[in-house]
Amino acid sequence: MGVSVTAAAEARDEAVRPEVERARRIVVKVGSSSLTTAAGGLDADRVDALVDVLAKHGDRDVVLVSSGAIAAGLAPLGLRRRPRDLARQQAAASVGQGLLVARYTASFARYGRRVGQVLLTSDDTSRRGHYRNAFRTLEQLLAMGAVPVVNENDTIATDEIRFGDNDRLAALVAHLVRADLLVLLSDVDGLYDGDPSTPGTTRIAEVHGPADLADISLGSVGSAGVGTGGMVTKVDAARIAAGAGIPVVLTSASHAADALAGRVTGTFFHRTGRRSADRLLWLAHASSPRGALVLDAGAVDAVVQRRTSLLPAGVQRVEGDFSAGDPVELRDGQGRPVARGLVNFDAKEIPQLLGRSTRELARDLGPEYEREIVHRDDLVLLRP
Repeated sequence: MGVSVTAAAEARDEAVRPEVERARRIVVKVGSSSLTTAAGGLDADRVDALVDVLAKHGDRDVVLVSSGAIAAGLAPLGLRRRPRDLARQQAAASVGQGLLVARYTASFARYGRRVGQVLLTSDDTSRRGHYRNAFRTLEQLLAMGAVPVVNENDTIATDEIRFGDNDRLAALVAHLVRADLLVLLSDVDGLYDGDPSTPGTTRIAEVHGPADLADISLGSVGSAGVGTGGMVTKVDAARIAAGAGIPVVLTSASHAADALAGRVTGTFFHRTGRRSADRLLWLAHASSPRGALVLDAGAVDAVVQRRTSLLPAGVQRVEGDFSAGDPVELRDGQGRPVARGLVNFDAKEIPQLLGRSTRELARDLGPEYEREIVHRDDLVLLRP
C-alpha cells in the first residue's frame, strides 16, 4: 500500500485516529531543540507549554523521554555549542540534567504531579537483571502517580554503551513499559517525501510499512545545533516501535495537543509487528557488540533455523576482547552477522572450548564448563 498524503487526510476535518484515542499508556519523546533556546539554555515557556499538554491527560499513564540535559548545561558552563568530545558532553550533562529535572519538577507541580528521574544506558537494559529493575522502577513510578522523566545517562555512558539518540531510547522504553502509543515530538511537523524547505514536497500522513518509505530521501531534517537526532533517527525509532506492535505519531512539539487527542496531525506509523514481552528487542537495537564468535555451518543452522543455544562445538573462532555477560555478534563463515547474544565466558576462556562437547569440557575442566556459550534466552536473530 502506498503512502497517504496530508491533503487526503486533512480533508476529513473530524477524523481521529482510534489507536491514539484508545491508548492508555503513552511514551512521549521531546527533543532538545523543542526545549531550549538557540544559545543552549532551557526555555521555561516551552517546557511549561509541553507540561500543560501532558498534564491534561491525567487519566493516562505518561512516560516522558526528554532530551535537553547536555543542551541545558552549555550556557552555564560557558560553552557556545555542543562539544564533540565525550568528556565535555558528560560535564555538560552533569550540570544540565539537574536543571532539566528541576524545571520539569516545578512545571508539573503546578498540577500537583510528581516527577521521577530515570537515567539509563544500553548496558542497563540488555542485561536481564538490569532490564527487570528498570521495568519495576518505571511501573512503580506510574502506579504511584508520578511522571517518569527518562534520559540517557550521559554523565557515565561510554561510546560502547550509549544509545546514541533519545529517539531510539524512546522506542525501546515504549517496548519496556508495554506502551500503547509512542509520540515523537520534534521541530518538524512530520515526515516529508523530501526536504520540507523545498517547494513541492508533501507531508506523509500515514506509513503502513517499510514499502511506504522505499522512495523517500530522509536526509538530516531537524535541528542539529543542540541535539543529535535528525529525521533518520526518528524514522528508525518509529520502525522499531511499530515492529514491536506500538503505533507511532511523529509531529512537532507545537502539535502535541492534537497528537495526544488523536486528531490527524504529523505522520502516523501503523504497527507492523506483534508486541513482545521480552528484552530481546533491546539486545538487538540497544547493545553494541564487544566482540564476535564465528560459527560453522551446523551451528549457524542450529541457532538460526532451530533456535537453539550456541554450544562450544559449533564455534570456530573468537574475535575481540570481552567479558562474560557482554553482548557479542554471532557470524557465519563468510563473516555475516546472523545473531547477537550475551556470552557466558570471557574471550580468553573460549579458545580452549572450541570444537568440544560440553560433556568433554565438564570432564576435563570441571562442571562449570558444561553449559552453553550463549543461551537461547539471551540470543536474538538479526535480519539479513
